[in-house]
Parts: sequence; structure tokens; C-alpha cells
Amino acid sequence: MTPVELSRSVLCAVRRAVDEGELAVAVPERALVTVPGPGGCGDYATNIALQLARPAGQPALRVAEILRSHLAGADGVADVVVTGPGFLNIRLGGTASVALVEEILRRGGRYGYANGPSADFVPLSCPCEVRAVVVMDAVARILRSQGAAVRTHCEAELPQEWVDILGVRVDTVGGRSSRSGESSRPGESSRPGGSSRSGESNTVGLPGDDAGPRATRHQAVPPHLPHYAVRPVPAPLDPLFLGRDAARWALLHPAEHDRPRVTDEHLVQRESNPLFRVRYAYARIRALSRNAADLGFSAEPGPVEPFTGQFTDRRTSQSPAPLTPHALQTVLADHPRVLAQAAAHRAPDRLARHLVAVADAVLPLPAVVLPRGAEKPSAAHRARLALAEAAGAVLAGGLTLLGIDAPEHL
Repeated sequence: MTPVELSRSVLCAVRRAVDEGELAVAVPERALVTVPGPGGCGDYATNIALQLARPAGQPALRVAEILRSHLAGADGVADVVVTGPGFLNIRLGGTASVALVEEILRRGGRYGYANGPSADFVPLSCPCEVRAVVVMDAVARILRSQGAAVRTHCEAELPQEWVDILGVRVDTVGGRSSRSGESSRPGESSRPGGSSRSGESNTVGLPGDDAGPRATRHQAVPPHLPHYAVRPVPAPLDPLFLGRDAARWALLHPAEHDRPRVTDEHLVQRESNPLFRVRYAYARIRALSRNAADLGFSAEPGPVEPFTGQFTDRRTSQSPAPLTPHALQTVLADHPRVLAQAAAHRAPDRLARHLVAVADAVLPLPAVVLPRGAEKPSAAHRARLALAEAAGAVLAGGLTLLGIDAPEHL
């Protein structure tokens, strides 16, 4: 169960409480579902009871208890606990985590994408500055993954080395199209090798677009729709010496208002480098899949029970405490929401930080995926491999949206 699906379940619980006369409120349009805060428990928490307490004319704890009774029986919900002033803490059932892994493996790198094109048309523009162009390129990829039609515009012609090294492209520059050489105004699109029609986007589903295949036509748009200006804090120096992957990460990982650090620290292969952690996690997962195939077994989604790490603590000579897959499953389930928020706020840094969280959460898992010694592959090994491959799909898909390579070997 994803956070979006759980949010719908929470709203269904509110609607049932209203229908049965237990609450006299208007059912809200959305219910915020997040990771539990301090003092919370379970997989997710929501403050919907606090939100409805005043209009219901009842204490938040009373509203929370009413909603708990309706939510506890929902599909995929194992338990609901009320904490603090009225927070609902929700623990998902085992079948929910299995369904999550199955969905990710089925959709692969497109997990979190919109199911189809939307009616949204987003014209983006930026100055001819390297960070602004890279950020706009990543924003366009993320928006397209959410079904939007996007056209990008730069104030001047891009230097060829930006195109060759950073892999950026724009649809129009100055007052003419970068694809066909024909003049183009905001809100008009130029067809590659042909004429243009006012009010119609032609940037959808172009060959080589890393956002994946999309519909080729959206609804007509106003001919003079204002552009969203992408103007992050400029890069302090030319990042091309870092190469495509490290340069794009250096410019995309900081928030738009933060000054990027364009140094060779992004090339260092050590734990302090977030890009290395993300790419290493993906390469490690791919190696697990190859090794599992050599041992004659493959991924099969199933319940993943708490497991013990491979190494003992040298300081205490004690085995480590059992690890649970909860943290990894939570960040994987949160991926669609992160993509939607990154698109809504034009903030690729949110996706970059999310990928770091996924990489850090998957770190304990590889040590227990493969059988050890004379141990034979079991259902537990197959389920752990499936969970690892689901994390790999999220990492690969996210890196692709940022325009960064996901390496099979590192």
C-alpha cells in the first residue's frame, strides 16, 4: 500500500464515520499521511483527527478513536494506534508490503509515474547559465513523468559542450526553435522538420526523452501562457570537469536557493559522497541479482521478516540487534509522493535526497540476501532479493530522471 492509497483509506474511514452519524463534518479532499514522528509508531501517521476536531465540535482524541475503529478494518491495515493529542499511527499488514514490492517490480523504473497524460502544459524558461539549464532539464523530465506536457526555453543558444557533456537540451532558444530553426513564441511549438500549430505542444514523447514514452498530444494551450522561470543560485564555476554524472548531481542535489559545491568531492568513491552511495547501492543490487542467478534462484516477492546483520560488534562481541525492512519499505512506498512533490514544486533536489534515503535504507539488506555456507536458497532469500531489486528499480528510475547513469558495475 502506497501513501496515496493509505490516504484514500483514511478518507474512506472519515466518510463512513460521517455516514453513520458519528462525525458531523465535511469530508476533506485529502488526508496527509507521513512517517511517524517522535513518540509515534507503526509505518505511517496522520493528523486527520486534529484537523477535524474543531469542525466536529469534539476532542481530537475522541475523533481519533472514532476513526481508528473504521480504519482498523481496512484492507492492508494491520493495526491503528492513537498517540499524543490524537495522531493515528498505522501499521500495515504483511500483504501490503508484498503488494508494494510486486507493484514496483511490475512497473520497474516507471514506478511512481503517472498512469497516463494529464491536461497540464508547463512552459519552462531559464537564463543561459549552466545550473539553470541543468535544473530546468531535470524539472522537465520529472514533470513529464507525471503526465505533463513540457516545453523548455533558454534565453540564448546553449554552448555545444553543455549538450555533449551534460546531456541537456531545450526546445527553443531566444526567439527560434532549437530543433527546427523556425521561429517560436511562448505557447507555440515547432514541429521537427515541419510547420507548427499555435496552442499545441509537440514536445511530448520525443525520441531520446529519458522520461519514457508518453502520449503525443495534449489539450490545446493558450498561445501566450507565461513561462515558469527556473533561476537557481548560479554555479560558482564551470562543472564540466566533473563529467556528466557528477556535474549534474553537484548542480541538482542542493536546493534551488543553496549555492552548489562544484568540487571533485563528487568524484570520490567513499561513504561521505551521497552520489557514490546511491550508485554503489544500485550496483550492489545488480551484483546480487547476478550472484543469485548463478546460485539458481531469482526474486519472488514475499514477507520479509526481521533479520540479523552479518557481522558481530567487535567492541562488545555481541551479535547486532535484528534489523527490519520497515525503513526501506517506507521510503519505497513514499517514492510516488516524492515524484509528485518534486514536479509540483519544480524541485529535483527532493528526488536527489530521496534517492540518498533509499540507498541508506537498503544498505543492511545485501548482507542477508544470498545464502551462506551450505545454506540453501529459501523463500526468505527470494523475498529479500525481491525487496532489494525493488529498491534498485527506484534508484535506477530516479537517477534516470535526474539524467544520471545507473551503473551495473562500480
